[in-house]
Amino acid sequence: MAHRLLGAADRLGANPRFRDAPRIRLYRLERVEAAERSEDFRAVAESSERRSEAVRAAMRRRREEILQRIRDEPIDVPRLAPGRLALRAAEHRARREAEWGRAGDGTAAMDGPVTHSSLDPLAPWKVGYLRHRLGHYDRFLDAWPGHGRGSGRAEAATLLRERICAAIAEAYPSLAQECERQAREQGVGPPLQ
Repeated sequence: MAHRLLGAADRLGANPRFRDAPRIRLYRLERVEAAERSEDFRAVAESSERRSEAVRAAMRRRREEILQRIRDEPIDVPRLAPGRLALRAAEHRARREAEWGRAGDGTAAMDGPVTHSSLDPLAPWKVGYLRHRLGHYDRFLDAWPGHGRGSGRAEAATLLRERICAAIAEAYPSLAQECERQAREQGVGPPLQ
């Protein structure tokens, strides 16, 4: 817009932030103020504002569509016998610890104070394993428009984690307290009812 309304720059200056960046076009203040008073500037500014508003409206629609899809999508939690779930959770934890480069000594599940939910020492591992198995629902976040702070992506991720925790708690009532604990630690809140 500046080049279209002002034409060639009055002079070129060094980029104050990055020395190796292209030179910055500089314009005299009188020329800029005169251009801002012109009808051409008003027309370009109004057109730019209309385009910006159309983009914002499209992003809001897309955001609401994806949030609604997250709300509507059934979360299918794998149903495993208690012994099988414990075995899979322990194997999953061992693989994860190997990836993290630390040896599993079996004490990580009992770190911290003993609470009612920690009476099943594998509960954190079981919930972690089930959440990992449900990671394919992250595809909703992959379709999310924008990645900035104001994009709403954090809201969508929170809603998705909340729904997954609620589905796990529903499928495995004995893990409900652990789901709530993990959700609370991640700032998600209690699972949906």
